[in-house]
Amino acid sequence: MRIHLYYIGKPRDPQANELARDYMKRCERHGKNEMREIQPHRFELWERHPSAAKIFLDPAGRVLDSYQFSEVIGKAEREARDLVFVVGGHDGLPAGWRERADWLLSLSAMTYPHELARVMLAEQIYRAFTILRGHPYPK
Repeated sequence: MRIHLYYIGKPRDPQANELARDYMKRCERHGKNEMREIQPHRFELWERHPSAAKIFLDPAGRVLDSYQFSEVIGKAEREARDLVFVVGGHDGLPAGWRERADWLLSLSAMTYPHELARVMLAEQIYRAFTILRGHPYPK
């Protein structure tokens, strides 16, 4: 299993991106991952990751608690299925992407800057791994 965290748009706050990178680096002990910016018009997500589960952040998406989210990560691990997470840019997701997602995930009913959403998602991915491994971090 490999986790891909893609985001659209350049980060305005490099410190926020560093926080997200730190959490993704912590995840490396549990599996391979990558986090990077993509440009939707130059990146064919479905060709690059045909069998991966595609989970896009969207305000209208499912709201999960950390334990429910860890079940998503655990299921992907058991099935050896890659996960692709996409955080949209300032205009949200590109036209047509929302409909093609395997499912949509909402971090909160509140609106956050996209840089902060990346940090929150990366932290939840790390937290999911620690929950699955019985690590004391999530307590």
